[in-house]
Amino acid sequence: MTKALVTGATGFLGRHTVRRLTELGWQVSGLGRNSGIGAQIEKEGAVFLGEDLRKGDAVAKACEGQDYVFHCGALSAPWGRYREFYGCNVEGTRNVVDGCIRHGVKRLIHISTPSLYFNFKPRVGIKENDPLPHKYANAYAATKRVAEQVVMQAGAEGLETVILRPRAIFGPMDNALFPRILLANNGRGVPLMNGGDALIDLTYVGNVVDAMLLSHNAPASAVGRIYNISNGTPVVFRELITELFALLKLPLHARRISYRAAYGAAAVLEGVHRIIPGLGEPLLTRYSAGTLALSQTLDITLAQEMLGYKPRTSIEEGLRHFADWWREQR
Repeated sequence: MTKALVTGATGFLGRHTVRRLTELGWQVSGLGRNSGIGAQIEKEGAVFLGEDLRKGDAVAKACEGQDYVFHCGALSAPWGRYREFYGCNVEGTRNVVDGCIRHGVKRLIHISTPSLYFNFKPRVGIKENDPLPHKYANAYAATKRVAEQVVMQAGAEGLETVILRPRAIFGPMDNALFPRILLANNGRGVPLMNGGDALIDLTYVGNVVDAMLLSHNAPASAVGRIYNISNGTPVVFRELITELFALLKLPLHARRISYRAAYGAAAVLEGVHRIIPGLGEPLLTRYSAGTLALSQTLDITLAQEMLGYKPRTSIEEGLRHFADWWREQR
């Protein structure tokens, strides 16, 4: 029986990964910090390990006896202190890499992010080897790039690795992307910057899991590389949210605002929140404003050619899955 460790198992992508591998008959261990979700994972047939990625000994022990490790765990947010992101995303990844090497794991599949491409300018058809910004948009992007370098160094030293950069993951159990839009809709309204004309690249969560499974048994020629992952069908943001709210059977409250005005307001908010950290995350950050106002799409040709990746679930079908789940929860 194939054995696998999934980090970030109580997060959005991690939960889907654990569920899919369990359904396929794998012996799965899920590492995470949410004991409530951990209990649900165990009911579904996996072993839950309530540990923190920053605890090196615990992570190493979790890697023992595993054939594959799917590293989904990360601190993902548009705002926060650099040292917190560094601890989870860099030190945590280093602990996973060390555990894989120490215990002879066959292959590590590392989940990174295309957020590190973002440079506050429209970018369409981005390839994996296109230049990266000299300065990253936020601490999340910066530390995820360092984490990639940790994984690539381990690959150069003999550990089989595959790095995936999935764009804007959505689907049932989404706790970030669409819930943030719904929260804005319940407040002052969903901002349509520059008319909401930005091209948005998304990835249905099941398609990401497909890419991870393709990565675990990809040929040697595909190992040691970085791959963009998306649905490959960018959509206009205004049209996306219109369809989403129609499926949710909710009224859409949108408000038009210029990107320049939103960026300026976000800069002011960020300044205030830096002075008073206890305020938490600003209602709007410059990064969040930019991702809604500026087109950013990925070229997934390399994943298609080297991994055999083909998105099985369309954006439209994925939206229906999310809407069905959302209504069921409420």
